[in-house]
Amino acid sequence: MNLQAKYTDSNLLSKTFDFAVNIINYTSELQKQNKFLIGNQLLKCGTAIGANIKESENTESEAVFIDKFETAVKEATETKHWLSFCDTRKDYPNCKDLLNELAEITHILNKTIEQQDEKIR
Repeated sequence: MNLQAKYTDSNLLSKTFDFAVNIINYTSELQKQNKFLIGNQLLKCGTAIGANIKESENTESEAVFIDKFETAVKEATETKHWLSFCDTRKDYPNCKDLLNELAEITHILNKTIEQQDEKIR
């Protein structure tokens, strides 16, 4: 059952893909500054958001679809944690644009989950 095409924001895959590219670029800058721990954490969770959305395209049920989106929200929450840490540090590259992108993506994810929960009930 292809629920993704039916239920998600048409730009969500594009937004999460672009965000992943931006995270990769940001973490490359961190690695150049020998900030490997934070860079690796951000790379994993920041790129996993879109991966979970992509996986939702071919789910067997609405419950599995929602589960993929909930996992994406968890990855977004972890990403926000690490970006917020970077944002407080003067010795880290500016990440305000990433935080803004992430807020928009998280809003869409939460809205989609809420809409699907209402349809199931």
